[in-house]
Amino acid sequence: MANPTFQASARRRLLLRYLVEETLHGRADLLKGYTIALAVFDRDQSFDPQSDPVVRLEARRLRRDLDCYYAGAGSCDRIRISIPRGGYACQFEWTEGGAGSHSVHSTTATDAPVLASPARLAEPDIHPTAIPFDPAETRDAGSQKWQPGWRNAVVAFVILLACVGAAAWVWSRTHGQGPDPVARGPTMIVLPFEALSAGEDDRFLASGLTQQLITNLMRFDTLRLYSLPASFAQDANADPTNLGRRLAVAYVVRGSLRSNNETVRVGAQLIDASSGQVLWSETYDRAMTASALLNVQDELAGRIATLLGQPYGVVNSDAADRLVENASPSMPSYACMLRAYAYRRTFQTELYGPVRACLQEAIQRDPGYASGWAMLGWMHLDAVRFEIEPKEKFESEFAQAFTAARRAVELNPKSVLALQALSSINYYSGNYDEAERLQRQALALNPNDPDTLAQLGWRLAARGNWQEGLPYLQRAIDRTVNPPGWYFDLISVYAYLQGDYPAALESAERSTADGSGMSWSFVAIAEGALGNKEAARQALAEMAARSPSLARDPAAGYRRHQPIESIVDRLVAGLRKAGWSAPATQTSADANRP
Repeated sequence: MANPTFQASARRRLLLRYLVEETLHGRADLLKGYTIALAVFDRDQSFDPQSDPVVRLEARRLRRDLDCYYAGAGSCDRIRISIPRGGYACQFEWTEGGAGSHSVHSTTATDAPVLASPARLAEPDIHPTAIPFDPAETRDAGSQKWQPGWRNAVVAFVILLACVGAAAWVWSRTHGQGPDPVARGPTMIVLPFEALSAGEDDRFLASGLTQQLITNLMRFDTLRLYSLPASFAQDANADPTNLGRRLAVAYVVRGSLRSNNETVRVGAQLIDASSGQVLWSETYDRAMTASALLNVQDELAGRIATLLGQPYGVVNSDAADRLVENASPSMPSYACMLRAYAYRRTFQTELYGPVRACLQEAIQRDPGYASGWAMLGWMHLDAVRFEIEPKEKFESEFAQAFTAARRAVELNPKSVLALQALSSINYYSGNYDEAERLQRQALALNPNDPDTLAQLGWRLAARGNWQEGLPYLQRAIDRTVNPPGWYFDLISVYAYLQGDYPAALESAERSTADGSGMSWSFVAIAEGALGNKEAARQALAEMAARSPSLARDPAAGYRRHQPIESIVDRLVAGLRKAGWSAPATQTSADANRP
């Protein structure tokens, strides 16, 4: 209780002391919710444990406090205290041989509150096997001596190594890993959502919302999250900057929930753990019915996770803002990934070389870095589809693209990014069915990722499946704070094909956010269809300036992205109406698209 890392509240400290002392005095059978409420929580004799769950809730929180403590600073304590579920009697475990004849060194694995990757919720920690406790044996323990011998020496040495390792782990977690979202990837903890109203349903809903949000966030490859036990071990109102120092997190998510008979209001915030600054905040109001509880939980958890975790979401955008202006091959791996996403947002040729170089160095440093392999596969693909490399290298670049993407999938078969990359390479190789299968597999792993939705929708629409493709694109746009321009490409094309030229122009103008020549070709087509000759001429000039090859041979540029031929014919006809004419000498063209 004196250790400053033991995070229990003052009331839970009283609870722990009471439970331990009652157990030691042989009164464990009297530890019931009623007696504890009167002794610790100042309830009177009218206390009803069925209507007032204070003892159950505080005991559950105390168990988490103990788990968190023994996973960190208390990992080498000689005696470990636990409160098994289903009761309130304490259990005591010896972790060294100094406790007499009951030296216990066998271990079992359990969940520990440590960082969790998207592929696993918790690292295994080592806990000693529990043994029954007898106060009489403790009184006699001082008379029993540690028997010398080589077995005991070996055991003592193993314990020493374990304690040194645990101490190093604790030190590194509290001192050696400051909240650096660029160097290691953003580290985040989700605090338990706080139920501000008194209803029992609200507490369950708040708890479920927290768990669902953590699960959804873990599906985003670029985020590193603390696992469920670690999150629930924290107080809902814990100070973010203290968490940043103590747990080495870069971001803290916290929220609250309040309901009445008609509505439920959920508020959520993303906080910079280094400064305490609120980076994002949003409130959601939903209709509240008994049958809608789980739907509300799933919907809100999914929406919040999407806004925070997507490639162009709040967290990655904030981390990108912290980067220096110029990337270099020696930059940290996650910073390189952020640069790669920035490149994929605009496909600017000047970003290609530095990003490809730093990705190659990233996988050399860490050959098991699945995300790095996946993004490198995309870079090799871009060398072909954007004609960055000469044509004699196309076959080699395609082969390297497949090799890198397949390696990423081998390293992490559940990596959404890896499946996306392999899907894209298959699509541009003409393997449309396999590309669609892989992309749907990625979407099944993370239905909340707008980039996965947009890629699937873009390709389905380009192959003529407008009915299914367009809703995917619209969902991606709706779930993205600042959508990349290419999300709007096929929406503009479809509106043009349907004769809705104002809508085509509106989407085309949003498409120009990426600055590509192809997006300006869509503007020119829409302006020409509307009869705006001067605006169409200006758009054609922008197209030519940004992509001379597209201006020379737009049909080849469009075909490189594998649309059905009827789409190519209509787009070229639209360019002609806008004022474009084929030059005397045409060359193969391309424009920067996904």
